[in-house]
Amino acid sequence: MAVSSSAPAPALQALIARADAALARALPPEGQPPADLHRAMRYAVLGGGKRLRPLLVYAAGAALDAADAALDAPACAVELIHAYSLVHDDLPAMDDDALRRGRPTCHVAFGEATAILAGDALQALAFELLAGDAASGLDAATRIEMLRVLGAACGAEGMAGGQALDLAAVGKTLTLAELERMHMHKTGALIRAAVRLGALAGGAGATTLGALDRYGHAVGLAFQVQDDILDVEGATEVLGKTAGKDAAAAKPTFPSILGMDASRRRLAELTDAALDALRPLGARAALLAELARYAAARAH
Repeated sequence: MAVSSSAPAPALQALIARADAALARALPPEGQPPADLHRAMRYAVLGGGKRLRPLLVYAAGAALDAADAALDAPACAVELIHAYSLVHDDLPAMDDDALRRGRPTCHVAFGEATAILAGDALQALAFELLAGDAASGLDAATRIEMLRVLGAACGAEGMAGGQALDLAAVGKTLTLAELERMHMHKTGALIRAAVRLGALAGGAGATTLGALDRYGHAVGLAFQVQDDILDVEGATEVLGKTAGKDAAAAKPTFPSILGMDASRRRLAELTDAALDALRPLGARAALLAELARYAAARAH
């Protein structure tokens, strides 16, 4: 498995800047009442981050020659869902974390009640953006399917269900299959949705959607394996969040179940599987391939 450096390639950096600009436009102005809520929403979204999910939307769309205007709203929507999930995951009733992206978590900075409301509002805004995207030029059936895909990814069969499995697993020993099932929901569902949203915007047919679903599945699990490795080996100042948190909370992880060497082998297998799924797309999938390598090589 060949991997890239831990920093995104220049083409991906340009897409990160595009996503950041689109998100800044989509979010309510921080001075607009209720100002505390709007400040918390902007704090949660615009305070850095890898932007992996919007990058996947843009890269999947680019592989199918989707117009840029058709990709901004789904890219923003999937990142708003991700940001809402982080705000809620960090709450005292969930993962109880005080550090996110190198800054105090949203509930530490704004209070628990405002953080809960900010997460709620970010989730609602994601669907509002996707439903009201008149600039995309996509037909109504495609836009409805995109709404369905995003809703499924963050519900009981996706991210929320995965978080429930994660909370129930604390202090328990899981099999590898059980751990991967949990992360296919908690982390992988939104990553697969990001790829699929970009593909739908590009008019992908059933065969291409199937290949990209296999890619998204592999990238989603690979991302989590690397996350677990970094939780053991990374430093808090590099990660931007508390290192060693999973072990301290007695959470099952890939290293705790497989060991570090086997976790790295699993990471390599998943990255190879992601790249293999892209073969039918050829050179058009260059950005998607770069993202698969980046997810495996990142340092935070």
